[in-house]
Amino acid sequence: MKQKSINYKYYIISSLLGIFVSLFQLTAQTKKIELKGTIIDKSQITIPYASVSIVSKSRGTSSTEDGEFSLQVSNSELKDTLTISSLGFKSTRIQVEKFMNLKDKKIILEESAIMMDEVQLLSAKTYVLNALKKVKENTLSSTHVLEILLRRATTEGGTSKFFVENYLKYLDRGPAYGLGRLQVTQARKSADYRVWKSKDWTHWINYMVQLNPLRPVDSQHRRNLKKFNWKRTGNSSYEGEDVLIVTGQNPKIKWEKITFYIGIDTHKIYKIERGRTLYLYKNHKSGKLVLNYFKHEWVLQNEKVPSEYRNTIANRTSYKVEGSVYSVHTEKDKRRIRDYGIDLDMGLLDLPYNPEFWNNLSLPPDTKFYKKIKSEIEGLYGVPLETQFKLVNKKN
Repeated sequence: MKQKSINYKYYIISSLLGIFVSLFQLTAQTKKIELKGTIIDKSQITIPYASVSIVSKSRGTSSTEDGEFSLQVSNSELKDTLTISSLGFKSTRIQVEKFMNLKDKKIILEESAIMMDEVQLLSAKTYVLNALKKVKENTLSSTHVLEILLRRATTEGGTSKFFVENYLKYLDRGPAYGLGRLQVTQARKSADYRVWKSKDWTHWINYMVQLNPLRPVDSQHRRNLKKFNWKRTGNSSYEGEDVLIVTGQNPKIKWEKITFYIGIDTHKIYKIERGRTLYLYKNHKSGKLVLNYFKHEWVLQNEKVPSEYRNTIANRTSYKVEGSVYSVHTEKDKRRIRDYGIDLDMGLLDLPYNPEFWNNLSLPPDTKFYKKIKSEIEGLYGVPLETQFKLVNKKN
């Protein structure tokens, strides 16, 4: 009887020890490691908006306007490969572990030679029309979820007055389709020092969709691209494919131009420039294009400001919005979302502030622009931005 009791105790201790070891190993495998680095060319010039991805996992980020990037990985991903690509440069690959062991965390991209045969090139408009026909074929058009960090800064009189961040899931089918569905999962904001506390009628993700000239969305921003006057304005390359840069002039609006970066062979549209709006796409593991980065700057027109504020600094209101795609989910079990936030101003969401989430999120490195925003908002009343986050946002 005593022997049975000893054996039973031994069994319990062994089981607990096994569970402890398993949990320890699981924790070690999932522990997050932050990779930080800079993308440069051979002349040591930084490369903005380069794609930095673990393609096999459909996760990644992009370098900032200063060429810096930050990406979280786990111990289980140390043997995976980082793929770095940018228009005009040869793509390069490096194992995660090897990058971590680099003394100088800089990745050098080599400019790619452009081998276009001028004689065989079609007209600029022909490339645009072919690219438009193949948008559905060339982009990820099956249902998927994009995880995006969306940031918005509002300035009045040239000084930053309000800053908002949303982390969201966007159920989408790519630029061949219209509006998708939204779930904002995390949100935080600074104190609101604006004179005129304007409210958007919808979330900024809708503007991101509506401003994209490829999207078949019924809005004031939609254009008939077939009627634009298209001309070739340059050459580039992307992941071994020659890229033609074409710019279209709206015949009805003299100041409006749209520029496409189109693959010569595939007719993929890798980059879109529309005034102060930018879209960057990258290759998904499926071979289709997915959104990688978005930014938009907007100066509010005088007539949009209420009359009572037109003699104040609110008369000079502007916005800068940028979105970085963190991951793409095509698996059915990861495509479930709970709709929230699509019809709300992104600064007015009723979500509790979760400091642990934001502390663990691999935020983009602080750019010169972000440092300016932070400095100006903190300088108004001497309150650190992190303190504002704690005081202003809804508690858990």
